[in-house]
Amino acid sequence: MRVAAAHSVSHVHIMTVPAMLPLLPGAMGVGFVDLGLAISVFNGVSAVAQAPLGFIVDRVGAKPMLMSALALGTLSYLLLAVYPAYFCLLLCMAVAGFANGIYHPADYSLLSRGIESNRMGRAFSLHTCAGSLGGALTPPVMVGLGVAWGVRWAFAAAALAGLLSLAYLAFGDRHAAAVAPAAKKSPGPGKPKVAIPIAAIGVLTFMFMLLSLSTGSIERFSVTSLMQGFGVPLSTANMALTAYMFAVACGVLAGGFLADRTSRHGMLAGGAFAAAALLVVVVICVPLPAPLLVGIMGAVGFLAGMVSPSRDMLVRAASPAGAEGRTFGIVSTGFNVGGVAGPVLFGYLIDRGWPTGVLWATVLLMSVTAIIVMLQERRSVGRPGVAASRA
Repeated sequence: MRVAAAHSVSHVHIMTVPAMLPLLPGAMGVGFVDLGLAISVFNGVSAVAQAPLGFIVDRVGAKPMLMSALALGTLSYLLLAVYPAYFCLLLCMAVAGFANGIYHPADYSLLSRGIESNRMGRAFSLHTCAGSLGGALTPPVMVGLGVAWGVRWAFAAAALAGLLSLAYLAFGDRHAAAVAPAAKKSPGPGKPKVAIPIAAIGVLTFMFMLLSLSTGSIERFSVTSLMQGFGVPLSTANMALTAYMFAVACGVLAGGFLADRTSRHGMLAGGAFAAAALLVVVVICVPLPAPLLVGIMGAVGFLAGMVSPSRDMLVRAASPAGAEGRTFGIVSTGFNVGGVAGPVLFGYLIDRGWPTGVLWATVLLMSVTAIIVMLQERRSVGRPGVAASRA
């Protein structure tokens, strides 16, 4: 639960500035391009730092690194609460981006080494679901605080969330096994280096990038695409996105139970994403009444959420014991690359007058991802030594 709480806070910190974009120009006296640069600083620093930080997690232990991530994230938003100026925002986004680069390597290292294999899928699903809920709740909370009392109090709330999670990680539930084993099993300075299967990690990193692009296209641009490309009213498009977002969290939990009941994680993830792609094709090609559109987008979200635990199980299967931090650190850079490239790609499609292209791109990305995860399962079956070491 402590790891899930930390992951939830990481998504709060990711979403705080994007959620307050309507309020920050007036509060800081800058334009949206300036604010976009600040968000790019966050993602860029996180992308560059994440892989090296994964190696450090394996070296010094996941718990102290996770505590440092929470401390740095808390400090960055506390500083913004005290001094909400633009140059301070740039500095704090760099610090928060560095902290964000720690979370995935540290979280997955703790889970991989501290949870029994027959419960790993559910552990991954709870971890991902906590992050999704943290991100989903951040916009209404931060915007509400910003409108009522000013942006300082919204930044202060983000800092408070980090401080509470840090205290929980440091002092709560001391008997839990999910933290203690990790540091003990990390290879120390005189031990042999652990070799990482480069080809498999490269494929998984590419898969993470595609996942980031396909889900990001829906989360950030589906409302605009539905309105401009299909004539859907704003209220209906927002309801469809809301249904998608909350269904993702439900799908993640269901996917965790399924992942613990099968060894065919690639087939499960690939099948779910292929089905999601088909439903998006239905949205594109068939004029749908509002209730049916909202329901189908919810189903897309549920299927997309089901992919996450099996995705993480594939990465764990490819990671040699003792290298979980660096493995998840490397593959998670795909998320950051997708986060940087996606807005440019989909914004270009909309600016060029092809808003329907956003959903067609989603179909293509989901289809390619489904193929890759199925092929990755076949590759892992062909490397029984690695897979067996993770059982």
